[in-house]
Amino acid sequence: MTSARDALLETAMAHVAVHGMSDLSLRELAAGMGTSHRMLLYHFGSREGLVAAIVAAMEDQQRVALEVLADTTLGPRQLIEAQWAQLTDPAVRPFVGLFFEVLALAVHGRPGTEGFLEQLTAPWLDLAAQLAERLDMRTDVDELRLGVAVMRGLLVEVLASGDTEGPTASLQRFLDLWEAGGGR
Repeated sequence: MTSARDALLETAMAHVAVHGMSDLSLRELAAGMGTSHRMLLYHFGSREGLVAAIVAAMEDQQRVALEVLADTTLGPRQLIEAQWAQLTDPAVRPFVGLFFEVLALAVHGRPGTEGFLEQLTAPWLDLAAQLAERLDMRTDVDELRLGVAVMRGLLVEVLASGDTEGPTASLQRFLDLWEAGGGR
């Protein structure tokens, strides 16, 4: 059974996917979702808390999607390319923007973002290590962290420029260098 909080989070995510939320107040967002700002405050504590909850849910979904991709791809490069295609899909872009918004808020210690920084990279490194083992790859945590950082950095470029071709070419170059260096 879905809790009221989970139902609101689902509605918020659907609303953000269509309309974004970068400059919306909590009242405007609530109105667009067909609820009251008081309900959002009750369940999420603040606009920042709601944004952090949306990002956490989307991060969970992206990790599940990566696991599914790992079952259908031929190797590590294809897996990374497929994940990149998902992350740069225009339908996902509002959530990518929210990720960086929550990151900035968490760095400044804004209420509602507690625990975000602690969960920023570790779950991705854990999953990457599991997938590397499944794909019979040798790797280490530093290499995995570099991969996460490169993807995030290139996503910043996509958001800032609106261009996906350049960052995609840069990712291809990174993968070429990674493979040449024995990263398989």
